[in-house]
Amino acid sequence: MANYRRGRINDEMQKTLAEILREVKDPRVSEAFISVTGADVTPDLKYAKVYYSALQGDKKEVKAGLKSSAGFIRRQVAQRMNLRVTPEFTFVEDESIAYGARISGILNSITITDPDEDGEDQDK
Repeated sequence: MANYRRGRINDEMQKTLAEILREVKDPRVSEAFISVTGADVTPDLKYAKVYYSALQGDKKEVKAGLKSSAGFIRRQVAQRMNLRVTPEFTFVEDESIAYGARISGILNSITITDPDEDGEDQDK
């Protein structure tokens, strides 16, 4: 299978999973405001890693909720996507959004001083 096809499947899987997660009735999932940040399907389409970030809720509870609703999610993906094999999902928390926010906070806290102001006292 060509890599461009797998990339298209990954993108479509990400969009479909984002829609399906809005329909999950498990309160651990529905109240956590989960966003799917990526999907990585293996070349044989049997397994998929789903990267997600949750804005609210306990991380362990959200992961347990996703794991318990994996059957429903898989069935919905099978109905919505035309694939020969519907992959089994592994949910992985994506820390990149939190990491980016932390880096942004650090960069915003840096105070910039004008180098000319510091050098005037030393030259005289």
